[in-house]
Formats: sequence, C-alpha cells, structure tokens
Amino acid sequence: MSNAILVVGGGFAGLTAAIEAAELGHDVYIVEKSPWLGGRVAQLNKYFPKLCPPSCGLEIQFQRIRKNPRVKFFTQAEVVGFSGVKGDYSVKVRIEPRHTAPHNVDFSLLASSLDGETPSEFDLGLSRRKALFKAMPFAFPSRYTLDKQALSKADKARIAGNQFLNVNEEPREIDLSVGAVVVATGWKPYDVTRLTNLGAGNVKNCISNMQLERLAAPSGPTNGRIVRPTDGRRPHHVAFVQCAGSRDQNHLNYCSYICCMATLKQCQYLAEQSPETQITVYYIDMRAPGRYVKVLEKVRAMPNVRFVKGKVADVVQAEGDKVRLTAEDAVSAEKLTLDYDLVVLATGMQPSLAGEDAPLPLPLDEEGFVAGGEEAGIFAAGCARMPLDVMRSAQSGTAAALKAVQTVKGR
Repeated sequence: MSNAILVVGGGFAGLTAAIEAAELGHDVYIVEKSPWLGGRVAQLNKYFPKLCPPSCGLEIQFQRIRKNPRVKFFTQAEVVGFSGVKGDYSVKVRIEPRHTAPHNVDFSLLASSLDGETPSEFDLGLSRRKALFKAMPFAFPSRYTLDKQALSKADKARIAGNQFLNVNEEPREIDLSVGAVVVATGWKPYDVTRLTNLGAGNVKNCISNMQLERLAAPSGPTNGRIVRPTDGRRPHHVAFVQCAGSRDQNHLNYCSYICCMATLKQCQYLAEQSPETQITVYYIDMRAPGRYVKVLEKVRAMPNVRFVKGKVADVVQAEGDKVRLTAEDAVSAEKLTLDYDLVVLATGMQPSLAGEDAPLPLPLDEEGFVAGGEEAGIFAAGCARMPLDVMRSAQSGTAAALKAVQTVKGR
C-alpha cells in the first residue's frame, strides 16, 4: 500500500493538484510528456481573471515545487504501464532522453550557431526553432533540450565532444508505487485542417486563436507584435470566427466554454496595439459566464469592434494575401462577403486524451473527456474533465488532490 499520489500532466491543474497534495504531507510524482511544466497556460499572452502573463501564476507554482522535497517531476515522460488496485498501484514511466546535462547549462550561443531548424511546436508553427532549444524564457526545469532529428550534418560535427551534451543517451524506464492518481492531461486546440469550409489551415493569414496568443506574447515569434504571418504588417481589418468547429456534430459537439472570452481578450490585445484596427466578431451566441459579463460589456462598447450574429459559411484566399469570408447576418438576413487582413478561428478545446490510447483504466466519453474512474482512486482535473478556464482548472486540481488524499488515507 502507498501514500504517494501520481499526477499525470504538468499543466496548471496538475501543478495545483501536486502542490496541494504535497503540502498535506504526501509524496507526489508529476509525469509530463513535454520538456517543461506549465501546459497550455505557458503559451498564453495573458489569462483571466486578472489578465496577467503566464509567468505570474506559473512562477509561484514553480517556486512552491522547488521548495517542497515531496514533489518529484519527470518531463518528456509518459505512463506506459499501470497495474494494481486502489491504494496500491504499480506505475511504469518511460522517460525520453533530453541529451543535455542535468544542471542548467546556458546553451544559447551554441544553439544560435546551429543550422538545423524545425517548426516550433510551442509557437504552433508560426516560427522555427533550433535543434538545441528552450521553449520559453521562464521554462521549468530551466534546461535546454536537444532534438537530434533536427540536427544538420554540420551541427553534428559542431556539437561533437561537448561535455554537456550526450547524443547517445537512451530512453529509460522507472517504476513508481502510488495509492491514487490525478489525471490532468489538459487539452489541445481542435485541428483546423479538418475545417475544410474554414480554409483547413491552408488560407494565408487565417490563424487559430492560440496562434494569436503566441503572436501577442512577448516571448512569441514576433516579440508580441500582432502582425500578419505572411508579411509582418499590422492588420487593419480583423475578423474573429466563433465556434470554429464547435457545437457541430461533425467536429466538436459541445461548447468549449472559454472561446468567447478568449476572443474578447484578444480584441483588447488588438485595440491596445492599434486602436484604429477594425474588428468584426462573427458569433452564434456570446458566452460570458459570471463576472466575465463585464468584459463583454467593455468590448461591446469599443468603437472599433462590431459584433455580427451569424454563422460563417466559407473562408477562402483572396488577392493580396487577404482572407475572404462569407457569412449570413442572422439579424438582417443579409449575406455578407468581405475581405480581411487577418482572420482568427476561435477553435474549441479538445481533450488531449481524444483519439489516444491511455494506459490508465479511464472511462472516456465520446468526446474524449474523462467520465469516471473515481471508484478506482483515479480523479480527473482541469480540462481532462471538461472545458474550463485557468481559475476553474486550478480549483478542480485542488478538489482532485483532496479526493486523492482521502483515498490514500482512508484505504
């Protein structure tokens, strides 16, 4: 039997769950598949309710982890084996090699000298990264990762013999014993290539809402300037397409809850950078739960923002790298065909487990959200359970941690 708790996923909900359980006196293991902790929040420019940068909330969580010896975390890691019963689980974790020394070596000069590049996952393809990289300035752990597949022949010669790099490092597996599990595997943006009527990711200057977050972020590909990806120019006419793939039985058959708020936040980004930019928001319904209604009222009152109630039917390429959008105004019954400098698709939140083979005995609903498992001592938190904003993800992380603690104490 074990008093330890496993947390699968190192995003905001997972970090919260891990810290809360550890501060109640339990050993906690975080297993995160990316090279760094922080999850989707780390990719944002700002997040609600205070519209603060991700480093604000995440640095506090990272500091609490640094100070708590009960929390151990494994990055570039995945659960590959799981057996046992509630209160006494054996977990096998596979850890992929980072190929860099375990201490925080500054590889910035060496990284910049390398030739090999590949699209940046962190910037959602809006930039390219080097083979030796660190995704964000406040990355935790603050270690570089070496992507051997992105090295050129010249790069391999350049790094040969470096005492802080080990290109021959192999994956390893470890075994953990835990009594309960918190599943905080988070979410992924819905795949825009499936939205054929909205350009399927092929229309220039038609981007997703998460890509706009990266453009607006100071650590992003444009140092925080919201510009057109094709030419780096500031857009003068921008359209937001709400429910891009959401509330659609052919894609995501549900409302992702926070997409409307993300658009309202991004309207403010644009207005702050360029007050003359004209913004049109095409929507079915605008959802601003609770106190967020004040944000909706604020944006509706902005003179450069226009709201059109109606569904967008088509997004295609127009001349001059503009984007042509066809929609129906449901109020006036008028068909609209207009060109924009930039179109932003408010894609929904799809659970990361959708379409994946999870090694844990997790009952998933038809959309991929965790729909049970508590009787086995396995508790879902954050967007693994349902679409949530950051604040509610943290709250669900705390709730899952308390249930996990009760499980291992009451076994």
